[in-house]
Amino acid sequence: MTAPAHRVLRALEQFNAAHPWDHNAHYHPWILRQLPRRFGSALDVGCGSGDLAGLLAARAGTVHGIDSDPEIIARARELTPPAAHVTFTAADAPTGIPAHSYDVITCVAVIHHLPFTDALTAFRRHLAPGGTLVVLGLSRPATPGDYLLGTVATPLNAATGWLKNRGRTAPRPVSMTARTRPTDMSFPDIVRQARSALPGARLRRRLFWRYTLVWRRS
Repeated sequence: MTAPAHRVLRALEQFNAAHPWDHNAHYHPWILRQLPRRFGSALDVGCGSGDLAGLLAARAGTVHGIDSDPEIIARARELTPPAAHVTFTAADAPTGIPAHSYDVITCVAVIHHLPFTDALTAFRRHLAPGGTLVVLGLSRPATPGDYLLGTVATPLNAATGWLKNRGRTAPRPVSMTARTRPTDMSFPDIVRQARSALPGARLRRRLFWRYTLVWRRS
């Protein structure tokens, strides 16, 4: 990398650090568009502080969120109104998923922490007939398309961070649901394993270093 390019990249990194925003919450409206207007029950795997679970509650009869971090679960309970019909449990996925079936299962920026195929198999087992699974995940850049999307996303990330923080005297804190670590799976590997576990699953690369997976059980 040339010195000017390195300086530009460093400047963007500093700007992004000063203007943080929740990349995962950015996709919450898209996730909701994949779901029915009304459904009976939902499970949010890796629910964090409960942002998405709260949105699901506006459409679902009941919502259950699980996360491996007891402190985050305690925070989710504090932030969620008792009348929202949302419950939370500290549990590890996929082994700790409650033994129920759900009309909707969501999993946002968590599956790369889990054994991938085992997690998808568990989601399939717990999804009710006619139900919908939506996954927002991270993949390791490995193809020209991946690097192109990353190049496009870098300035857009800075612009979005500035717009979302505009007018605030201090950077807006990022939701606890946004805490992630790098993944070791490339998108082609993810597609191959996902379609083996969930025939007919629809996967697509997305901006801001994410991909989406949607699968509906017949």
